Parts: sequence; structure tokens; C-alpha cells
Amino acid sequence: MSGPTDLAGELHPDIEALLGMIAAGVESGARTPLPQLTPQAARDDFDASSPLLDLEADPLPFERALELPTRDGAMIAARLYAPRAPSTEAPLPVTLALHSGGFVVGSLDSHEWLWRNLAEGSGGAVLAIAYRLAPEHRFPTAFEDACDALAWIGRDGPALGLDTGRVALCGDSAGGTLAAALAIAARDEAGLPKPVFQALAYPGLGSRQDTESFRRYGRGYLLEAETVAWFFAQYLRGEADRDDWRFAPLAAPDLAGVAPALIVLPEFDPLLDEGRAYAARLQEAGVAAEVRVYPGMVHEFLRMGSITEDALTAQQEISRALAQAFGKAST
Repeated sequence: MSGPTDLAGELHPDIEALLGMIAAGVESGARTPLPQLTPQAARDDFDASSPLLDLEADPLPFERALELPTRDGAMIAARLYAPRAPSTEAPLPVTLALHSGGFVVGSLDSHEWLWRNLAEGSGGAVLAIAYRLAPEHRFPTAFEDACDALAWIGRDGPALGLDTGRVALCGDSAGGTLAAALAIAARDEAGLPKPVFQALAYPGLGSRQDTESFRRYGRGYLLEAETVAWFFAQYLRGEADRDDWRFAPLAAPDLAGVAPALIVLPEFDPLLDEGRAYAARLQEAGVAAEVRVYPGMVHEFLRMGSITEDALTAQQEISRALAQAFGKAST
């Protein structure tokens, strides 16, 4: 696989302009920072701003709305995207997709164009889920919803034409956290399909935000330290949750045997060091793990197709990696 690896040391001009617009909006009072909003207002703001960042992706030949059962009896919404109709005669590989948003914001709508692009680019199906959000549903509900969705793929996927021998996990930011933790759970739980790959975009992985990149980029680079603290105050039940690997996969004592990984990181991201540290842990455990650092980019850049071509490049890189993993699994 190819991709940017050398750091330029400067923000991409279009990203710098975007950050300037955001800062000006906050200073003028036209834009309210997320920590000053109610969770519902923050969700509305996140969903409203998402179409302004990404390029529209046309509907795919196959799209279906679903509801998936969870362990506590609730039902969560999901959407299945595919470049063709899956069937039991010609099953498709499937990627379980988990959206960003600090476990508080984000939705099926905010990421629809991204999931469409990954389905089309990988040649497989993408199952996106609306895991339940905090503070109404605190840790570990989001993780358990993700586990239950993976279990659903294993149980009900074959009847829908999904190949449970070729399952991948993908998530960005908090969704990347969930995907990484889910890969660990799938290794250990007999009832879960074993993923053949995990694609993590700027995931949060550490128990505490004390890295050099967090200190350097925690203010003025889109993902603010204040916002991260607000997210976690909504999500975590107490300080002890920080050391639970389901929240912080870097806290897992053993990573041997989890799915191979591609970790996509922006250069100017507070979470940069966590992603690099996790890749190193995976490699030390004998897991194939590749890191791609995109120079000049910031957090959430994967959904900034209308701002920078690097977003599309990264989407294509993830799609190729998924397709390659599915191809290897079918041989």
C-alpha cells in the first residue's frame, strides 16, 4: 500500500483556512463550541455541519435500513450499503462501520457519504450502526452495542448474503476506539465473528490524554482538549472507566491475535501519539499493523472531501486495504 508518510511540518493551506473560519466564528459568537451546548444541540450542530465538509456520494445500488437487537432488549438503527444486492448464492464481505463523535454526537446521517464510498471502493457491504450515545447511555453501552452488531452479523448475516468469514471493522475517532476494542473482544469471545482486518482513523486509544501530541495540538487544531474532556465527562461513569481496555485499548494487557490493522492519522492531531503507540503495541504482539500519517491534516479530515483531496486519498487507501484483506480471506 502507498500513502503519505513524511511530515511536512505545516498545515495544509485549505485546512488552515478552515480552522481560521471556525476560530472567527467562535470569536464573533456565530459559532458555539460543543462543550457549551447541550448534548442534543451538539448532535444537531454536528449533523448540520457534516454535509458542508464532505463531498456528496450518490446512493448505491443496494441500501437497506435495519434495526438490530441489543443485549438489554433495545433496538438500534443500522444501514446496510453495498455495490450490489448481496445474496446467499454470492455473499459479500462486510465492514462493520462505527462513526466518530466522542460517544456523544454523530449519526448514520453524518457519515452516510463516507460509508457509501467505502462500500463502493472496497467492493463489499458496509453495515453502519447508530450505537447509543452518552450521556443518556454511558460506558460501556456503545461498546456493547458494537459487540451486539458484530454478533448479529455472525448470526443473521448469512441469510442476508453477508460472508461472515470476511468481516472487517472500521471506525473514525471514537468509532476507531470502538473498532479497536471490538477487535480485542472478537479475538476472545467465541460467539463473535473473527475480523480479518481493522481500519482505524485517528482513534482515541489511551486512558489519559497526556501525550506530547495532545499537549502540542490540543488547542487550535479542530479537536480541542476542552471538547475531549467534555465528551468523556458525558460518556464515562467514573475515573475507573479510563483504565478499562474497552474505553482505552492501549490498556489491554495483550494484543496478540487481533486482526491486522491500518491506522490512518493526521499530522496535527492530539491523538497522533496514541495511534503510533498502538501500532507499535500491535507490531510487538506480532500483529501486522501499518500506520499512515497524512501531513498537514487535522482530526476528522477523512470526512473533509470538499476541503481537501487528502480526504478522498485516505478513503481510497482504506477501501483498497479492505478489498485486499477480503481478497486474502477468500483464498
